[in-house]
Amino acid sequence: MEASNRTRRSLFGLGIGAAALVGGVTSACSETPAATVAPPAVSADQAWQSLVDGNDRFVNGKQQHPHETLQWREALVKAQHPFAAILGCADSRVTPEVVFDEGLGDLFTIRAAGEVLDSSVIGSIEYAVENLGVPLVVVLGHAGCGAVSATIEVVQGRATASGDISTLVRSIEAAVRATPNSADAAGFLNSCVAEQARRSARQLQERSAIVGNAITSRSLKVVAATYDLTSGKVAQLS
Repeated sequence: MEASNRTRRSLFGLGIGAAALVGGVTSACSETPAATVAPPAVSADQAWQSLVDGNDRFVNGKQQHPHETLQWREALVKAQHPFAAILGCADSRVTPEVVFDEGLGDLFTIRAAGEVLDSSVIGSIEYAVENLGVPLVVVLGHAGCGAVSATIEVVQGRATASGDISTLVRSIEAAVRATPNSADAAGFLNSCVAEQARRSARQLQERSAIVGNAITSRSLKVVAATYDLTSGKVAQLS
C-alpha cells in the first residue's frame, strides 16, 4: 500500500481535466498518464453518487471499464488516491470494482465473508481513512450470502460449524438473532444480510476511534448497503 499525500482526486481519477468529465462520469478513453496538479476534494456524497452511477452502468450493461490502461497503471506506481473504501463479502459474485464499474486505484477494497470485522479488517479500513483520506466507507452485504446462510442453519439447530468457520458464525450470530423470524426463508436470509451489514457498519464506528473521530469531524461517512445478485443493483440501507 502506498501512502497518499492526503489530497483527493476529482471523482474517478488523478489529474483529470474538466473536459474529461461528462455528467460527473469519467470516460476511460480520456485517462491521462500522470497527475500534474493536486486533485480537488471529493465529498462523501460525491463519492457515493459516483458509486451509484457506476452501479447503474453495470446494471444496464453500459460499463465503461475505466482506468485499466497501461498508462493509468503506470501513473499509480508512486501513489494511490481511492475515493472510497469498500468492505464487502469474499463471495466471488460480488467484486466491488465490477459491481461499481471502477478500475485500478479507484476503490480501497477489503473483503471478508459476511463483512465480519476483526482487527485486520478494521486496521485496513483505518489505513484508508487516516493515510489515504477516503471520505466514504461502504459496508456491502449481498443477497444469498453463504456465511449468513450458514449462521442461520446453526442458530436454528440444523447444522454445526467446524474449524474457523465457527468464528465467522459467532460473529454473524447476533445479526441473525436480532432479525425477526419469518416463514419465508429467502426473505429471512435477505433481512439477516441487511442486519449484518448495518451491524458491521455500526460496530466499525464503535470499535475504531480513527473512524469515529473522522465521522465526528465530518470528514467521513459510513454507509451500509446490499447487492442483489439477480438485478445487480446496490441499494443503500437506512
